[in-house]
Amino acid sequence: MRDGGRIAAAIDVLTEIEARARPARLALKAWGDVSRFAGAKDRAFVSGLVMDALRKRRSMAWRTGGEGPRAVALGVLRFGWDWPLERIVDAASDQPHGPGPLTEDERAALNAPRDLADAPAHVRGDYPDWLEPAMQRAFGEGRAEAGAALAERAPVDLRINTLKTDPERALKALAPLHAESAAVLPTAARIPAPDPTTRGGAVEAIPAFSKGWFEVQDLGSQIAAAAAGNVKGAQVLDFCAGGGGKTLALAAAMSSTGQIYAYDVDARRLADTIRRAQRAGVRNLQVRSPVEADPLRGLAEKMDVVFVDAPCTGSGAWRRNPDTKWRLTPEALARRQADQDAVLGAAAGFVKPGGRMIYVTCSVFREENEDRVAAFLAGDASFSVVPPPDALSPYLTPEGYLRLAPHTSVTDGFFAAVLARAA
Repeated sequence: MRDGGRIAAAIDVLTEIEARARPARLALKAWGDVSRFAGAKDRAFVSGLVMDALRKRRSMAWRTGGEGPRAVALGVLRFGWDWPLERIVDAASDQPHGPGPLTEDERAALNAPRDLADAPAHVRGDYPDWLEPAMQRAFGEGRAEAGAALAERAPVDLRINTLKTDPERALKALAPLHAESAAVLPTAARIPAPDPTTRGGAVEAIPAFSKGWFEVQDLGSQIAAAAAGNVKGAQVLDFCAGGGGKTLALAAAMSSTGQIYAYDVDARRLADTIRRAQRAGVRNLQVRSPVEADPLRGLAEKMDVVFVDAPCTGSGAWRRNPDTKWRLTPEALARRQADQDAVLGAAAGFVKPGGRMIYVTCSVFREENEDRVAAFLAGDASFSVVPPPDALSPYLTPEGYLRLAPHTSVTDGFFAAVLARAA
């Protein structure tokens, strides 16, 4: 495909996403299914342009003075990918496959864009305007900066599995992908974000991956798991285990001592946990599936640590899933808060006296984080906030909570609270 055809395809996918509120992943797959002629480079280009347009939908529309997928896509090419104006003109005019010649207004806007410094915070930060109060509460005057950081492309982070290898050997195995130590944690590695028009190297293609030497996991997620502290020899329950990312991180920290239980209300997601645990060499895992009768029988008030990776809006992961911020609604945010209250209340019953509960979300909103902890503590005086391990002190709030965001920690957005139950 030529540039014009690729741009036109991206605009078509963006139009489909906007018109039908369809997840980007599904819209791109549907385009790929009917575009058998598109090669790997074509698909990478279209996907990269679509995702960058979703990341910066508001700011690019402001700079071009236009509305809709075409204006945003052209803005990304000019101001995000630094294409010369003439290259865009030539690609758009490519007949019959291009998106159509540029108008005089489009030429003028791409040549002399509006100054983003004059835009409101929600435009500079590329987030929905109805979220302005929530972003204000979370980041204050830095909300535009925080939103802009959440609109950048994310690197690929890896957690080195100490059950199978050590950081030095793992980094040697990852050398073809230019991975480097992430420094914050000795078991974290990072591959820089790839160029948006190319397909990044596949971690799964490295032979050591199939041996279980490392797992793809954002550094923020790894830090949140580390908030559990010393778990060697402990009885640990991962109450919302999902696909098992934090389950495996906790199991590695336990060094095959103690016992870790993985539970999730969605039995299908736990199937992936089993497969991944086998590859990682985890030997102290019990999966408690909701298809069983009373799956958590015998665990009440027996756990040293209960890890609660609560369902949330996922606002901290907007770099990776930018379409979700435009599909989020006030009603969905309210439902998530109700879910979080319910999960916290249910999980607390498994913490033994003297044990601790780790409440985690991949959200940046105080409504899902500090507010939920405050509501829980108001209803259960046996728990209190205690600080995470000292190594995580650079990321702590004055209240003793862990708070991560791309513009401060160069990770996805995460929140964690360590709640200790009285002995």
